[in-house]
Amino acid sequence: MKTEGFLFAGWAAFFAIVDVVYWYTSHDPTGTTALALTVGLAFLVGFFLFVTGRRTGLRPEDRPDAEISEGAGEYGFFPANSWWPLFLAGSSAIAALGVVFAWWLVIVGIMLVLISATGFLMEYYRGVHTPR
Repeated sequence: MKTEGFLFAGWAAFFAIVDVVYWYTSHDPTGTTALALTVGLAFLVGFFLFVTGRRTGLRPEDRPDAEISEGAGEYGFFPANSWWPLFLAGSSAIAALGVVFAWWLVIVGIMLVLISATGFLMEYYRGVHTPR
């Protein structure tokens, strides 16, 4: 993960330089702020990868003498497909449209958002996904 950490640290340095040049040439607070947030995000990801790489050690992808078979095995838990993000997006759209058309629709939308978010968060605590 050292390579990925250096990659994101390099992006953070690049965007910091671009941010300074952009501010100096345009004096635009919106773009300067967006680039500053990009620097922070790239730095945050790079720092996370450095720390995680130090804790986990070398992976087969990091060693030049590694065999392909060393990377085989289980990569982790990947959730099954879910309908809850669709319901959450639809209920968020209803709440946003309520701001435009009628305030009572905002209340209905917020209630639907709460129901959808609860279903999305509790999806793996019911049925076949229940932790045992």
